[in-house]
Amino acid sequence: MAARASAWPLHGIRLVGDVVQLRVMTEADLDEVVGALPDDVELNPSATPYAGLDERGNRGAAVAQAYWRALGTWSPDDWALPFLAHHDDALVGVQWLEGPDYRVERTVDSSSWLVSEARGRGLGTAMRAAVLTLAFGPLAAVAAVSSAVADNAASLGVSRRLGYRDTHTSVLPHSGAPLQHVRLTRDAWLASGQAGRTRVEGVDAALPLFGRSAP
Repeated sequence: MAARASAWPLHGIRLVGDVVQLRVMTEADLDEVVGALPDDVELNPSATPYAGLDERGNRGAAVAQAYWRALGTWSPDDWALPFLAHHDDALVGVQWLEGPDYRVERTVDSSSWLVSEARGRGLGTAMRAAVLTLAFGPLAAVAAVSSAVADNAASLGVSRRLGYRDTHTSVLPHSGAPLQHVRLTRDAWLASGQAGRTRVEGVDAALPLFGRSAP
């Protein structure tokens, strides 16, 4: 009997590296993700606050709704894919890969967070490198962008280690904090030495959801 095709083949994508292993988040993961979410991780400032929930409850609701929104509004032109990152079989963080106006721009964006005890160990760099391997490989991206508050040395350090270059600054409207924007070209990615360090599994069946033909 032929294997049953998945209704949502994105869930079959795995990014396997020496340091971290990433898989696409599922609804069943939400409670674990919310439980691991550090208090200092900034979430969407436009998320709906619910008067009957305390701060922790509202943060959990924001995480869940961001996940459901990503699934419910997915298209090859505009998508957002959340991954769970594991190290030594323990959840260490969440890594998002996003493709706004992707079929035109072929440019990905990314964001992530790490549990407190996993910080400062190079795991954030490994997580970003894993999703860039997917982006510049099977998804055929031509560039990647990212941004971080100007005093977020850890996030900007990850970007610079992977070859991103500063492009411009802006101001966060809800806080007034300066935001540094960075960009990575395909050539700079290939020169970084990170390409090929992550094995991409299960992507072929999902390629049509990115507007690409399966091999």
